[in-house]
Amino acid sequence: MVGGIIGVTIVVPTFPGFRGLLGTQIDRYVFRQLVFALVAVTCGLVALIWLTQSLRFVELVVNRGLSLRVFLELSSLQIPYFVSVILPITTFVVVQFIYQRLAGDRELTVLRAAGLSPLALARPALATALVAVGLGYVLNLWVVPEASSAFRQYQFEIRNRVAAFLLQEGVFTPVSDDLMVYVRARDPDGLLRGILIEDARQKNNPATILAERGRLVGSEGTPRVLLFNGSRQEIDRQTGRLNVLTFAENAIDLSTGMKGEEQRFRDMTEMSVTELLHPGRSTPDRDIPKLRVEAHRRLAGPLTAVSFTLVALVAVLMGTFRRHGGLVRPLLAVLAVVGLLAAELLLENMSAKQPALIPLIWVIAVAPGMLCGWALFGPQLRLMPAALQVKLGVT
Repeated sequence: MVGGIIGVTIVVPTFPGFRGLLGTQIDRYVFRQLVFALVAVTCGLVALIWLTQSLRFVELVVNRGLSLRVFLELSSLQIPYFVSVILPITTFVVVQFIYQRLAGDRELTVLRAAGLSPLALARPALATALVAVGLGYVLNLWVVPEASSAFRQYQFEIRNRVAAFLLQEGVFTPVSDDLMVYVRARDPDGLLRGILIEDARQKNNPATILAERGRLVGSEGTPRVLLFNGSRQEIDRQTGRLNVLTFAENAIDLSTGMKGEEQRFRDMTEMSVTELLHPGRSTPDRDIPKLRVEAHRRLAGPLTAVSFTLVALVAVLMGTFRRHGGLVRPLLAVLAVVGLLAAELLLENMSAKQPALIPLIWVIAVAPGMLCGWALFGPQLRLMPAALQVKLGVT
């Protein structure tokens, strides 16, 4: 008892408020490094993913004459989804790296010697994880659905409507795989001259359409070309005879004519969580489990940032200190996170077929963090009642 009293009097009266002041300064110091690193790593990975994914839109720029501005706008609408997917992973990477660096520079050793507990050392990382969780919910519940809806609508208009208005003179323009348009000249007022259209949208009845002049018009959002003084030539498959129909005026639809393109159906990435959990009556029964899995993924996904952070903290803060560091625990932490990510993907695919497995999405998002948190902070939490009694006794 005497030793305990002496220990308390040495720490508390001699350095009043030392631990609280040191904790605040260190929290800001480490938290600042974590946030800067998180922003840098996330932006770098997003830029890399954006570059690889945006290559598929190059065809629209090269073959259909879209401007660079349209290309950037279309491809940038996918960035919120990329951020929402990689944010828990980058949080783990940043926490692992920063705390390993602190351990390598002996800063964690000094902080432990100053009396900081594992919970105090983990505060900046947990604060960073909570920021990532909040940002993840903002993205999953609001930004990503809005951006996905804008992206699909933009893509639909480009592929099915806008491209038809980008006809260049003297160039065979492929409006779609089954529709080719050639314009000899284009006047400043929009009048087209010398028009040739190869229309193979009807597989059994392809046609070649010629016209002296024409003009692009829009009817209910569908691109059409109004032709004057032309002819429509078709070959009868049965007799092999060429049929020619002349006209003074004719309107040709330049939309792709593919099934499902006249009316754009919403993808589940565009729906809100409420729509996913309570789909309309027109939704096929086979799609309902997929919608519910997507809803639970959005709600549970951001919480994995906390679990991954605690996995990294266990690898750094637990165990004995080694002068030359070690690769075993960081490697095990990386393997654990990779395993959790693989298990999440597997569970989401299985839950779409077996809806009874949907609660496991929450388990795999939360349980690793709870286990790591108990392993890291459990001893300190168990000693808190005893410490409180000692403090009251000393007072």
